[in-house]
This record gives sequence, C-alpha cells and structure tokens, in this order.
Amino acid sequence: MPLRLIFMGTPDFAVPTLLELVAHGHDIAAVYTRVAKPAGRGMKLQPTPVEREARRLGISVLNPATLKTPEAQAEFRAHNAEAAVVVAYGMILPQAILDTPKLGCFNLHASLLPRWRGAAPINRAIMAGDSETGVMVMKMDAGLDTGDVAMAERLAVTDAMTAADLHDALAPLGADLMMRAMGALERGKLQLTRQSDQGVTYAAKIEKTEARIDWNKPAREVLRHIHGLSPFPGAWCELAIDGEPARVKILRCEVAKGSGAPGELLDDRLAVGCKEGAIRILELQRAGKGVMKAEEFLRGTALKAGARMS
Repeated sequence: MPLRLIFMGTPDFAVPTLLELVAHGHDIAAVYTRVAKPAGRGMKLQPTPVEREARRLGISVLNPATLKTPEAQAEFRAHNAEAAVVVAYGMILPQAILDTPKLGCFNLHASLLPRWRGAAPINRAIMAGDSETGVMVMKMDAGLDTGDVAMAERLAVTDAMTAADLHDALAPLGADLMMRAMGALERGKLQLTRQSDQGVTYAAKIEKTEARIDWNKPAREVLRHIHGLSPFPGAWCELAIDGEPARVKILRCEVAKGSGAPGELLDDRLAVGCKEGAIRILELQRAGKGVMKAEEFLRGTALKAGARMS
C-alpha cells in the first residue's frame, strides 16, 4: 500500500521529489513550505516553488512560522501521516515533530554525509575542489544532518560545473533516490546505517562577504570559487570600464594557458592571471545588466592586455 506522507520542502531543488512521490501513488496528506516572500519589481508575495506545485496538484499547503508551538504540533499530528519527507525545507524540526510519524522523518541531503552537513553542501563541495558528491536519504534525528543513512547516489564533480549545474543534476537524482527509499520503507525493507564519525565537515551558509575573487590563489582554486558561487551570490571583482571602476560578476570560466600578475588581463579574450596559471572568463554580468557570454561583453567593451581586475 502507498504511504501517507507529509512533504516538507521549499525551493526548486525539492520539486522533483514531490512530483516523483505523487507519480508513484503516495498519498501526500499535506505540504509544508516556507511563507511567501516579496520579490520582483512590484515586490509582490511570491509563493515558494514547492507551494506552486502543490497547489497545482490540489494538495493542502501549510506555511507555519514555527513548528515549536503546541498548536502547530497538534495540526501536524492531525494529518495522521506514516512518514514525513523533508527536502530543503529551511526550518529546524523539533523533537515533537520528528517523533510524530510512526515510521519517522526522512531527509534528502545533497552531499555524501558526513561530509558537508549543513546549509550549503552543493556550493561548498565545488568550492573545496571535491571530485565527487551525491545525495543521501537520512532518517532525521535532533542533530544537524547526523541521522542514520538509508540510501546514497554518487555523482562526479568536474571543474566545468557551476553550483547551478550541480543543483540541476542532483535534484532528479535525489528525487529518484527518495522514491526508492519510500518504496523500501513501504515494504518494511529500508535499512539504516549509522553515519561515520570520521570525515565530518560543515557546509556553512554562503555569505556575501565571501564573494570577492582573490586572484592571489592558484587558477583552479579561483575557478572553483567562481563556479561554487554561480549564479548566486556570484563571485565578483572590479574592472575599470571607460575609466570608471565597475563591479563584474564572473559566472563561468575555464583554466587557460599562460601566466601573469594576479588579476592582470593576459590577452583581449578575458584570460586573467592568477597566483599560479590563469583562467579565461566565459560568462559574466555587469551590475544592473543581464548575463553575457564573454564574446558579447567584449563587443561592447574595449579591454586590452595589461588591464587589471581587482
């Protein structure tokens, strides 16, 4: 028999899992997601991606500001769910909530735990130069991503991948993994393994203060920093355009041949010197402008070798 589930998620990353569970016949008693936030030019309230999909599917949506009150916990119990599925929900689940579903609460996490517990595992895996990451289904406990692991899928991380690329690869992989985990749970066959105490790292939330590019690092470290922050918040530097300093976000690059002073433009095709080696900029964005390929940017901006990025 399909499971009666509560689904808890907020961003685009969580949507494929919701759709996969619905497609395989599970009964989604309710969807919990974060409250709508103002966005866009008119600053209208924008429901989360998960809320939009849930309403399209005709599923009841709840946006509690907290799950710590007796009222919120009573409402959660009233759904009579056998399990909860949690994907990037963005709120801590108190013990009373974790204890409510008889089969437990199961989280889809975008790393190979115990590496990159915490808020920004996709970004941190790229920024750290990891060659592999993945997704895991974990039975939640009161700790920060410390619960027993049920299933995992691995994925190679290449230097060409941005955080957006990795996000888009892991989201469907995770949806399929959670669907298989819930199928095993339904059959009473889901096996759990305690996380290792070795190799624990924490994926701290990305701060805007981290976004400035440090050209005094080797080219591959600069590339991984840029790609780990692409598209948001976007790694940036300053460049003199028409005699005025302009902030430029770099969103995609590659390791290039050549060398020069850190931050120095090495040619007229946006190769930039690093402490060791160089990168070539492929996509960038000036403040207040749209994202541009390097060729398009150069058609409207005259830059010469020897100019400096800082």
